[in-house]
Amino acid sequence: MSETTLLIHDLNAAVSPAGHGPLRGKSLGELEVHAPASVAISGERILAVGRPGDVLREHPPGPDCVSVDGRGKVVLPGLVDCHTHACFLGDRAREFELRSSGASYEELHAAGGGILSTVGATREGSEEELVAAVRRHLGWMLEHGTTTAEVKSGYGLNRDSELKMLQGIIRAATESPVDVSPTFLGAHTVPPEFESAGEYVDHIVREILPEAARYAEAADVFLERGSFEAPEARRYLEACREYGLRLRMHGDQFTERGAIPLAVELGIGSVDHLEATGEDGAKTLARSDVTAVLLPACALFLDLPLPPARTLVREGAIIALATDFNPGSSFCESLPIVMNLACTRLGLSPAEALAACTANAAHVLGLDGEVGRLSPGYCADVLVLDAPDWRYLAYHLGGDRFTARIKRGQLLSSGSGE
Repeated sequence: MSETTLLIHDLNAAVSPAGHGPLRGKSLGELEVHAPASVAISGERILAVGRPGDVLREHPPGPDCVSVDGRGKVVLPGLVDCHTHACFLGDRAREFELRSSGASYEELHAAGGGILSTVGATREGSEEELVAAVRRHLGWMLEHGTTTAEVKSGYGLNRDSELKMLQGIIRAATESPVDVSPTFLGAHTVPPEFESAGEYVDHIVREILPEAARYAEAADVFLERGSFEAPEARRYLEACREYGLRLRMHGDQFTERGAIPLAVELGIGSVDHLEATGEDGAKTLARSDVTAVLLPACALFLDLPLPPARTLVREGAIIALATDFNPGSSFCESLPIVMNLACTRLGLSPAEALAACTANAAHVLGLDGEVGRLSPGYCADVLVLDAPDWRYLAYHLGGDRFTARIKRGQLLSSGSGE
């Protein structure tokens, strides 16, 4: 019998998405609740979750067991952020100021803002600077309960800089408790040295992808007006699939330009954003196994229409939530704030929001059965919330008051905060 190496005892409750794999429709809001509860952990894995007496009897602590007092508190799975751009240099604070004063998109670009300003700063920086930036950003995310995160490239847009980003992401991940899934976003936008999207995609496939595929786990493309249309996105995604990468897509952020039909046809993992998705698109997505990743902090930041979350849930789509953490359109690393926005603006219940940034977000990253639930055999990624009710995580705006964060069975923090 495995020895209990960490015991969280006498909790008000242990709360987790129910079932296995991605949740959709009515199942999205189904939770497994143990109240009261204790959680036994052995090494990196969860041994048991249940009533305190049962857990203690069946899994007695070993001589060196670490004990965490859970009285008056609840535990939840570590949060999974499945869409971030946390690898970048520089900032766009001046752009934010101009936007708050009513500057148009064209005026921002004329003032040197927009994605290409981040591309310039990232190209100029060293790999060491990128490693430090990603490590810092992962630390911010961990403070807010994220224990697993995707991090994209996409601010290099040439061979050397994209590879520098991917290598920096991997190096930063080795120095952070947060598990990181690197994504190659070579097709983020068209850099100024190329005359057309098609020409740039040919360059990516020929000159960047073979090496980038050595470092990335997935590939992403921005299918939108002014970036890449469906033919270029198809060419890029099909080439990335040949290298064994999981496929993702930014789509329907500002306009519907065929992202959902292409995603369904290719059977890719997710379409992210969907602020411009109409009812027909939502129904098409719901009939597929493509996950709809919703990014309400970005919609708030840019004052965009909100994605059709309730339609997607009603029609049975797989939905996930993520921060879209980036310097220009969603400078937010907090999944609890995203959960609050999902409840107050998208019409999701707290239970649906929890599943969307744990179990379903894990599914997007290909981590079913590993993270996103409090269940025997899963990685012991656990948040001890300093509240009597798990719903405080979304209910308390910015309510990530954790007395402990546990990653792969290791106690990372304790007390009232860091």
